[in-house]
Amino acid sequence: MFTLTEVASLNDIQPTYRILKPWWDVFMDYLGAIMLMLAVFAGTMQLTRDQVLCLPYLEPEKELVCPDAFSAKSSPVTTTATAPFMPKDVPDEVLHSVYSNQPEPMGLRTNLDFQQYVFVNQMCYHMALPWYSKYFPYLALIHTIVLMVSSNFWFKYPKTSSKIEHFVSILGRCFESPWTTKALSETACEDSEENKQRFTGAATVPKNVSTGSEEESPSVSTPMLQNSELRFSAERPVTDVPSVTILDKKDGEQAKALFEKVRKFRAHVEDSDFIYKLYVAQTIIKTVKFILILCYTSTFVAAISFCHVCTPPNLKELTGYAKFQCTHNMAFMLKKILISYMAVICIYGLVCIYTLFWLFRRPLKEYSFEKVREESSFSDIPDVKNDFAFLLHMVDQYDQLYSKRFGVFLSEVSENKLREISLNHEWTFEKLRQHVSRNAQDKLELHLFMLSGLPSAVFDLTDLEILKLELIPEVRITAKISQMTSLQELHFYHSPAKVEQTAFSFLRDRLHCLHVKFTDVAEIPPWVYLLKSLKSLYLIGSLNSENNKMIGLESMRELRQLKTLHLKSNLTKIPTNITDLSPHLLKLVVHNDGTKLLVLNSLKKMMNLAELELHNCELERIPHAIFSLTNLQELDLKSNIIRTVEEVISFQHLKRLTCLKLWHNKIITLPVSISQVKSLESLYLSHNKLDSLPTSLFSLPKLRYLDLSNNSIAVIPPEVGFLQNLQHFAITSNKVEILPKQLFRCVKLRTLCLGHNCISSIPERIGQLTQLLHLELKGNCLDHLPGQLAQCQLLRRSGFSVEDHLFDTLPQEAKESISQESNISFTGV
Repeated sequence: MFTLTEVASLNDIQPTYRILKPWWDVFMDYLGAIMLMLAVFAGTMQLTRDQVLCLPYLEPEKELVCPDAFSAKSSPVTTTATAPFMPKDVPDEVLHSVYSNQPEPMGLRTNLDFQQYVFVNQMCYHMALPWYSKYFPYLALIHTIVLMVSSNFWFKYPKTSSKIEHFVSILGRCFESPWTTKALSETACEDSEENKQRFTGAATVPKNVSTGSEEESPSVSTPMLQNSELRFSAERPVTDVPSVTILDKKDGEQAKALFEKVRKFRAHVEDSDFIYKLYVAQTIIKTVKFILILCYTSTFVAAISFCHVCTPPNLKELTGYAKFQCTHNMAFMLKKILISYMAVICIYGLVCIYTLFWLFRRPLKEYSFEKVREESSFSDIPDVKNDFAFLLHMVDQYDQLYSKRFGVFLSEVSENKLREISLNHEWTFEKLRQHVSRNAQDKLELHLFMLSGLPSAVFDLTDLEILKLELIPEVRITAKISQMTSLQELHFYHSPAKVEQTAFSFLRDRLHCLHVKFTDVAEIPPWVYLLKSLKSLYLIGSLNSENNKMIGLESMRELRQLKTLHLKSNLTKIPTNITDLSPHLLKLVVHNDGTKLLVLNSLKKMMNLAELELHNCELERIPHAIFSLTNLQELDLKSNIIRTVEEVISFQHLKRLTCLKLWHNKIITLPVSISQVKSLESLYLSHNKLDSLPTSLFSLPKLRYLDLSNNSIAVIPPEVGFLQNLQHFAITSNKVEILPKQLFRCVKLRTLCLGHNCISSIPERIGQLTQLLHLELKGNCLDHLPGQLAQCQLLRRSGFSVEDHLFDTLPQEAKESISQESNISFTGV
């Protein structure tokens, strides 16, 4: 026995998929139920009442004529009377006594007993009765079950059932989600606000907001987001639209999950059309089934009759009769049921033909949300294809409101709006204020990392000076940024930024420094090239196009105030577009990440360039284009593969060159011509392969900073004493054994780095360096320190790097002198 719960659970299956069953499928289900009832009714009648009654035919010489059971003119068979069959040798007295005690018999006398009649009826039921009369109920039942299975096969087939179940589940959640109601309600609210703005005029529009129409062509210097997907925010004046509904955190998280599920489901389903093909196939099967049933049923319906003549073989020896006249008592009812069944089948077939017409009348593997886009502000809802489109077409047959509400979760604008609301709930003004800090330059800085968007409360931090945004998928800069009057520097690290017109006007006039980190050059916002007040621009990412021949930067002619340009990329040549900056650019930095920089001819046009850095560009020699930069003051060629610097003699034409950085290269020797660069004040030669120093190096009268660390130098020439202006001398990590006494003639030395060498003693003349602030001796072969260190009155323990046991060898007076007024404890650095 089935429990009531088990039976009730079967009814839950139908409502689950009802939204995917159009009216014809529902109608065919009802027709199937009617056919099933007819089959069950016919089968029940056949089991309970179906039988054949037969009587022997006694006039074999006459032609057997079966009366029509359904005609009013038919005459009964019993009108002919014959004498009862009796044996001839029976005495008359016996016959008289038999007939005198009984009433006179009426009708035909057959002289057959009951068992013989039963036997004859069974024989004639199987021989004389048409097979369709006997098996019609079972055929109707089988056909009905096949048709019902065909109607629902796509719900059960493994390759389609999971997708359909997932789709129905997502569709139901999208329909019931509070975010759907909120998004559609806010659309209506925004439309009403827009109409209100039209009637109330420009009085409600802020002064700094443009009221131009969409038809007006925007100015070149004021880029709008008209091509952006965020039409509802960029093409209308900035107004505070009140929320129609309140979306709590739980509903927001559920809506976010729905967006992700819809995205994954679309990627999973849209690439195939198997569901559509299966539905077409099962509809064709039902149509073919209808034609088959109609053809053979109409053929056999005439064979159903009330009266039948039966001639069973070898039955005369048993009963004495060869032919029997039989009646089928279910013939009338069976014929009526069959006619009803054929009528239902015809209606079923017409519905199947209509379904095929609907399936092939228009392309169902494409679905457009055009009406939804027109009725709502979500103009970015994409059209879908294949099985995803077919499922939506099926849903439209149930209720088009489902597709409309489902389209909200296909819109990136809707998703961004949800992120914005959730983000603003989470990142309040108080929370953002806690993340504001002061950087090394004592400026207020806020760094936001991996958020879903830019919180609107950021624009309320009016005293913020630096804003860093990293790995934020979409940044919308609204007109509220005009409140941040202290903002001077912006960082966009893999964070595409869209700027409204009013916000751009503010940035164009106020922003001084901009950092943009990207993957492809197309990700650089076009408004970057129109910031006329920008002074520093940092571009980090690939600037080469796909063919690796053309640099993808746009024109920089509008950057009239730009002084510093940093390019960290993989360039093969200096971009020709930066020549637009040649009249006013003062500093150019190229960090090339190991890609060989081949063409530098564009540098010749940048005559006002004062600082040039070419890092990690695989340069083997000093580029000749540099020698044309007559205003160059600082040159940095760090991390290249330069082996020789014979071209250094050409630096004598660069009269303003004061700083030369050739560190982290492979320089083996320095040419004697280094002495010709008389204007040098700083020379960086650390991390090379120098093993000796030319004496001409020490004939640079203005040299104040000399760094020779991390080489293989064994001897410091005594000519070092000629550098009377030397303030910083570093020769750490070399092979120096002896310090020349002439070194201590450089009385202006403030920093002396001698660590990690082979020095065995420090001359007592070190006391002559009275301006020494930093002294590094750690990592040598010293066994004691001279007490004359006490004469270095500015030297403190925090600036003295030496082992603890060596420091203890100093006289007490020297230790006290070095340790006094020292607020930083010794860390052994």
